[in-house]
Amino acid sequence: MKSIRKFHRASGKDRNVREGTSSPERRVLRRSEVEIKTGFKRAHIYKLMKAGTFPRPIRIGIRAVGWDSDEIDRWIVARLKERS
Repeated sequence: MKSIRKFHRASGKDRNVREGTSSPERRVLRRSEVEIKTGFKRAHIYKLMKAGTFPRPIRIGIRAVGWDSDEIDRWIVARLKERS
């Protein structure tokens, strides 16, 4: 466990979590990951997209879509700022 913590500290991941910043790596999130990050299920995510209040997915294959991790992170931050 200590070696994992050392790795995370060295890579800056602990700092990002403490400071509340998004992950340093931009990537495509699949729906299950978006559900975990937002706490919303599929139906609600698609309802928000239809209303124009949630980032649209990008097509990554014939039958596959994903979301830009930066867009999702910015959306979450904007929702948190609305609470303030």
